Amino acid sequence: MQHLDKELSILQDEHQFRSLKDSNRFDDAKIIRDQQNMTSFISNDYLGIASNESFKKEFLNEIDNQTSINFGSASSRLLEGNHQIFNTLEEKVASSYQKGGCLYMNSGWHANTGILSCLPQKGDLILSDKLNHASIVDGIRLSSAHFERFRHKDYQHLTDILNKKRKDFRQVYIISESLFSMDGDFAELSKLADIKNQFDSYLIIDEAHSVGAYGNNGLGCVASSGLLNEVDILVLPCGKALGGVGAFVVSSQVVKHYLINKCRSFIFTTALPTINAAWMNFVWDKLPDMYSSRDKLQENINYYNQLMQGFGHQVVSDSYIQPIHVGSNESTIQLSNHLEDHQLVCSPIRYPTVPKNKSRLRISLTSMHSKSQILQLCKEVTHQLKHTNHEISMA
Repeated sequence: MQHLDKELSILQDEHQFRSLKDSNRFDDAKIIRDQQNMTSFISNDYLGIASNESFKKEFLNEIDNQTSINFGSASSRLLEGNHQIFNTLEEKVASSYQKGGCLYMNSGWHANTGILSCLPQKGDLILSDKLNHASIVDGIRLSSAHFERFRHKDYQHLTDILNKKRKDFRQVYIISESLFSMDGDFAELSKLADIKNQFDSYLIIDEAHSVGAYGNNGLGCVASSGLLNEVDILVLPCGKALGGVGAFVVSSQVVKHYLINKCRSFIFTTALPTINAAWMNFVWDKLPDMYSSRDKLQENINYYNQLMQGFGHQVVSDSYIQPIHVGSNESTIQLSNHLEDHQLVCSPIRYPTVPKNKSRLRISLTSMHSKSQILQLCKEVTHQLKHTNHEISMA
């Protein structure tokens, strides 16, 4: 397949080539990579749940001798892949949000592509924030509905589109992330709710990066904003702060039953093993009491921002997702490699994931990071940017 080899060569020339690296976490924010102990700033395990050894031991003791726990489901949930633990988990999550229904799906990707290819139909309109996740974009591409993107967090632009086009469509679905994964900025949920009501629309919010880490009980930004009654569908992926796998789609019983009957990414896939559902059930019970981890995470955010401002950086994120804008793919990789030479692992986010000349490092802070680790990161980033005559900017 020479045409593929040529395309890969182009990716390498343009510093877009991706490769897999072995990473083994061994102690909180530390990983082993290339046989070296390194501090990781690339993990989405914001509360340390996925690597919590005491949680693991307690969970394994809890499920010991439970014959219903398996490591493979062998069929979809519509065949024999459905088990009581799924129902227990879904009822628990729905109750937490005071919603009528919850469906546990295989991943956030399955959830977003399934919902958006299923619910909006021909004659409907989808309006999506321009910086929404790739899974949302792909779900929209699979839909037979008309779609438009509004400028990132430009709610006047969203309103202008609806003023012009609302009358031309039966149903309108507005979708946004609550915490955006590339820039670490928050959607203005109250404005989205107002627009939804003004134009008789449905509102879908993806809380992939916020569920678990925000709100008194870790229920996310929508709950902490008091807007649960305004959001029609919540998508709650489990692979980040929740430390597991899968995704909860929280809505009404009607939406749940519709997805069970019509959603291809739910119907035509093998169910997750029951051990995954059991783990998420265990984590969900722990979540309300993890306030100390959430407090520590916020302390680390404040400390990072304080340091970076002191070193002359313009800080634009109030979350644990902290972008450092560099510019070109090549310069971003150089900065990433420099940090790795100093046992610091950070994600280079490059075009085409982000626009051309907007490549950046994405720093993921967690409750597990120590102040000394954060200080080392800030010092090395500042040193390297000054050394290469890059403007110190995080905007």
